[in-house]
Amino acid sequence: MIILGIDPGTLTTGYGVIERKGSLLRLVDCGAAVNGRDDAMPERLKSIYDTLCAVIRRYQPQEAAIETAFYGKNIQSSLKIGQARGVAMLAAVNNGITIAEYAPREIKRSVTGSGAASKEQVQYMIMKMLRMKEAPGALDMSDALAVAVTHAHRADAPKAGTASWKSFIEAHPERVVSQ
Repeated sequence: MIILGIDPGTLTTGYGVIERKGSLLRLVDCGAAVNGRDDAMPERLKSIYDTLCAVIRRYQPQEAAIETAFYGKNIQSSLKIGQARGVAMLAAVNNGITIAEYAPREIKRSVTGSGAASKEQVQYMIMKMLRMKEAPGALDMSDALAVAVTHAHRADAPKAGTASWKSFIEAHPERVVSQ
């Protein structure tokens, strides 16, 4: 299964494409739609939409996942991220792809074990999990890969009352990352 992960932003929207075969994950591609600070908002949103549509056409992902909005103190930033999320979701839906949403803390916890991990810690773990020799060009790219990895892990995670983490680890020892 091919999964597209999206880390939305109006200046930089990161994307990460991974392939999941059983419990093994493989990096397919990652990149970003990068906009200038002086670009008008409609042009930024078009750039995000066009970039993601091109990625979808190229890799034909079956599923997509996006980071939910982070509600900070700056309402303008939250509104802008909401616009970027909207066009990213539209790109997926217009191409017939279902899209799941994950909170930033949930993504960090899924990848590093801590919901308070730094972007650098997320990048480090993504590099280990996907056996990457060098870091992606920007933290937005590794964040997008983390969204995709979180989505891939969700399919295998034990459901409440059905299994334990011990049985999950026994069934999937290759998923345990050691340093």
